[in-house]
Amino acid sequence: RDRATIAEATAAATVVLLGPDLKEELPVLHLRLRGAAEKKRIKLLEFTPRRTGLTGHAWRSFTYEPGHQLATVQGALADPQVAAQLAKGPVVVVAGRANLAEATTAQVQAINAVLEAVPSAKLLPAFRRGNVVGALQLGMRPTAGGLDTRGALQAAADGRLDCLVLVGADPLSDFPDADLARRAIAGVRSIIAVDTFLTASSQRADVVLAACAFTEKAGTTTNLEGRVSQLAAQVTPAGSTRADWMIAAELAVELGGDLGYETVEQITADIAENADGYTMVTAEALAASADGVIAYAPTGIGPVALLDVAAKERNSYDFRLIVSRTLYDQAEGTAQSPSLAHLAGATTVHVHPADIGRIGTTEGTSVKVIGARATIVCPIVADDSVSRGTAWLPFRYDGANPGDLIDSLAHVNDVRIENL
Repeated sequence: RDRATIAEATAAATVVLLGPDLKEELPVLHLRLRGAAEKKRIKLLEFTPRRTGLTGHAWRSFTYEPGHQLATVQGALADPQVAAQLAKGPVVVVAGRANLAEATTAQVQAINAVLEAVPSAKLLPAFRRGNVVGALQLGMRPTAGGLDTRGALQAAADGRLDCLVLVGADPLSDFPDADLARRAIAGVRSIIAVDTFLTASSQRADVVLAACAFTEKAGTTTNLEGRVSQLAAQVTPAGSTRADWMIAAELAVELGGDLGYETVEQITADIAENADGYTMVTAEALAASADGVIAYAPTGIGPVALLDVAAKERNSYDFRLIVSRTLYDQAEGTAQSPSLAHLAGATTVHVHPADIGRIGTTEGTSVKVIGARATIVCPIVADDSVSRGTAWLPFRYDGANPGDLIDSLAHVNDVRIENL
C-alpha cells in the first residue's frame, strides 16, 4: 500500500480517520488536518471509540464500541453518501491504534476494509513516537518467526530469554499489559538498558548504558510520512553519556567485532547505500533540502499477525474499556522537565453522564474499577465524549494504573464499576 505524505492528506478529497485522537497524540498533524477541513479542502470521515479533537470538524463521524469497528466501517461503506464521497477523488487513510485495551485485530480489519473498498487510497501511519518509521524501515522489527513486543515479554516471563535489551524502552511503565510487563522483568535472567533516564525498568537492569538525549547528538530522524531530516547537536552531553551509535560501536568491539563507524556521517552514507528506500537520502541531499528527503517504505514491512479471536458480547452490567494516551503524561521526558511535569493529571475513569446514575454514584467520588485480573480505585468523571456502556481511562497518569486491568491477549477488556 502506498504511503501518503502529510501534504497529500491535506489536499485529498477525503481523509479517513481510523486511529487515535490526533489532538492528543499527533498535535501537529491534527492542526494540519483541522485547518484543511475548516477551509473546506478536505472532508474528514472519522471512526472512533470516543469523541476526539477532530470530531467537530468531521464531515461524518461514526462511534463504535471497541471490538466492533469492522461492522461500523462496513455499515458506513454501504451508505450511498459515504460511497459517493470516497469516489470523488484522492483518499488518505490515517491509521493507528485508538485503544490500548484491545487487541489490534479489529482495528486492522477495519483499516483493511477501507483499503479494499478504495484500492487507490494511500495510508498515513499514526505513530505517536518520533522516528518509529525510521526504526521500522531500518530493521527494528520482527523478522519471519521473530517475536513482537508482546511475544518477547511473554518469552521473558516464561523464563525463555537469557537477556533482554531495552533500547529506550520502559515496559514497566509503558507496556499496556502491566501484569505481563512485571512478570517479564522478573523472569528474564539479565537486562541491559540503553536509556537517557533511569526509568522503572532500567532501574532493574544489570547494566545501564547512558545514552544522549535527542538534542545532544547529531544524526537524522524519520517522521511518520517517511521524511528524513537532519538533527544537529544543540546541547553538550552530560557526564559520560554517549550517542546510541557510539554505544553500539563500542559494544561491537568488546564482542570481538568492528562496525567500522567513526563518525555519524559514515552511518548516513551506509544507510543510503544499503537500506531499502534510502538511496536518495544522502548527506548531500539532506544538506540541500530544508524540508528533508522522503525515504520510501521497503517491501519487507508486511502485515501484522492478527489474533483469531472474536469480540465477546458485553453484558449489561459491564463497561467496555478504552485506554489511550494524552499529550502530557508521566513519560520520563515530561516528568523530568520542571516546566512540563505538572501538566500530567491523576488517573480518573470517564463514563457518559447517563451512566453515572446507573452506577449509583456521583461525579468526583472514588469508585472501584474491577477487571478480570485486578481492581483499581480512582475518581469517576461524567464525560459526554464517552459513549454509553464504555469507560475511558488515560494511560500513564499519577495514581492507579489502568494497565492492571488490561490483558493483552484478550480481544477486548470489560470492567465493572462499583462504589467503594
